[in-house]
Formats: sequence, structure tokens, C-alpha cells
Amino acid sequence: ASEEVSKSLQAMKEILCGTNEKEPPTEAVAQLAQELYSSGLLVTLIADLQLIDFEGKKDVTQIFNNILRRQIGTRSPTVEYISAHPHILFMLLKGYEAPQIALRCGIMLRECIRHEPLAKIILFSNQFRDFFKYVELSTFDIASDAFATFKIFEDYEKLLQSENYVTKRQSLKLLGELILDRHNFAIMTKYISKPENLKLMMNLLRDKSPNIQFEAFHVFKVFVASPHKTQPIVEILLKNQPKLIEFLSSFQKERTDDEQFADEKNYLIKQIRDLKKTAP
Repeated sequence: ASEEVSKSLQAMKEILCGTNEKEPPTEAVAQLAQELYSSGLLVTLIADLQLIDFEGKKDVTQIFNNILRRQIGTRSPTVEYISAHPHILFMLLKGYEAPQIALRCGIMLRECIRHEPLAKIILFSNQFRDFFKYVELSTFDIASDAFATFKIFEDYEKLLQSENYVTKRQSLKLLGELILDRHNFAIMTKYISKPENLKLMMNLLRDKSPNIQFEAFHVFKVFVASPHKTQPIVEILLKNQPKLIEFLSSFQKERTDDEQFADEKNYLIKQIRDLKKTAP
């Protein structure tokens, strides 16, 4: 049975990718793609990846990534299919828990999340938090692969500007966790070096929702507390120095029972007050 599966996978790969002698036949590719969707085989290949031999696993990865990139005009049929069957994404993510398929799942998952509709499904799911577990796995190559996948979520700004309250709050919360995690120093450094990200957080500090204000505060504090601020960041803070000190002094005063928050707020006020213009 294993040999038959391997032969079938090789045949599928040849149809989708072609060979050295010939290009992939357009009509056959369209038929195969349709069969992969309608028969549920695409899902089965991911669900049963562990049962397939080593070369077969490589073939599944190639088949999956090739069909995912397939476009008809402006449409991406496989992206649409996975959007309607999001459990495929969560099976790939959970693949990090199985050493024999972890790296294969990582390759396919990265290809998926390069498409914004699929990235959003994971980003705004409870399973997104599993990345924090996977980047700390004891198997170095799997942990590194999970981190490489995780890094594709660096561009939060567009998603953070969503008007949807739940989306905005959850993405802010995740962003806070992301940049405060010690494993993500490079991501944090890149994020807090951009003036547009600081401006976004300063606007969100004034959001009508106290919960969104509070989540924005935890990201804003990283900009202020960083000892290695870029010059554009310093200039924004200096330009708004008096207003920020006044604003933070009365910011969420009702949180009287949260001593850590009060201490952090006082620390930020001091940091902003102590900022000095650098000599030209």
C-alpha cells in the first residue's frame, strides 16, 4: 500500500510540476486540483502525513505548495478552499508536535501564511498562542523552524487598524506578548524602530475602549523603555513630551489595585521627562 501511495504521489507531482521534458498540462492540472478539493484528498494527505514514507512526505509538500500558488486570473482557488476548511491550517500548526513531520508541516504552513486571508485565520485564533510553546521546544531544528514561521507575522500594523473591537483587542494583546517575549528580540527591535508603529500606539492609547487603551499601553511602554531608541522615535517622544507626561499622569487612574501598572506608568513618565534633545 505504501508503494502504491508513493507512485500516486509521484504521478500527481509530475502532473502539477511537469518534468524536464515537458511543461505541466493545463487541463490535467485543473482536473487534479478539482479532485484534490472535491474528494477531500488534500485534507487526507495532511491528516495522514505521518503514515507516508520519507520521499512521499517530500512529494506531498511539493504538491501542496504548488497547488497553493496556483492562480486563475486574480483568484487563488486553493487559498479559497483552505479559507473554507481552516482545520487544514491548524493540522499543519499542530504538526510541530510530531517530530517526524514537523519540518514538512512548517514548509507548508509558511507558504499558507504568505496569503493574508490564511494568515488572519491563524492570527485571530486561540491556536496562535501555541507558537510560544513551539519556539521553546527542546529540539533545536523544530524550534528554529517554528520561529521562522512565527516571524512571518511581523507585519501587524495593517491588521491592528481593524475597526472590529474584538480583532483590534486580540491582535494588540498578541502583539504585546510577541514583542515582550525574550525569544523575539529581533522582531521587537524591528517593530519599535518604526515611527508609524509608535504613532499607532499613541492613537490607540486614546481609544474609546479602556481595554484597548490598556493593551496599547503594554506595547507603548516598550518604545519608551528601550535603551536603544532610534532618532525618529526620540523625536516623536520629545515633540509630544509635555502632552504625554500630562496624559500618562491621569491615564486609567481607576486601576488603583494594580500596583505593577502604577509603577510602570510612573517609570514611563520619568523616562519621557528625562529625554533630552541630542546635539546636532
